Amino acid sequence: MTGYLGEFEQLILFSVLHLREEAYGVAIRETIEERTGRTVSAGAIYTALGRMEDRGLVRSYVERPQEGRTGRPRKFYALRRDGAGALRDSYSTIQAMAGGLIPALTELADG
Repeated sequence: MTGYLGEFEQLILFSVLHLREEAYGVAIRETIEERTGRTVSAGAIYTALGRMEDRGLVRSYVERPQEGRTGRPRKFYALRRDGAGALRDSYSTIQAMAGGLIPALTELADG
């Protein structure tokens, strides 16, 4: 049982899915900011990724040290089967609830 996914967790998981083998903290943050226009902190992303790893939604691995590269090795993240299922289920739930309501929502939002 993976439990409920919050909006921020969904954004992170969609970013991991989008980035595939290039999913590390900075790239995840940049993807969320580029695609949503929202500013997010690296700390919030790493905290959420840690919780999701504990829940079995993502797995992490550290890159091998590269010749000539300084600093800490990057920690990459990959979507696990349970994470993909939870994200799919969350997205399906939103679609089911919103079905047929987008015109009314747009009318209300635009005044």
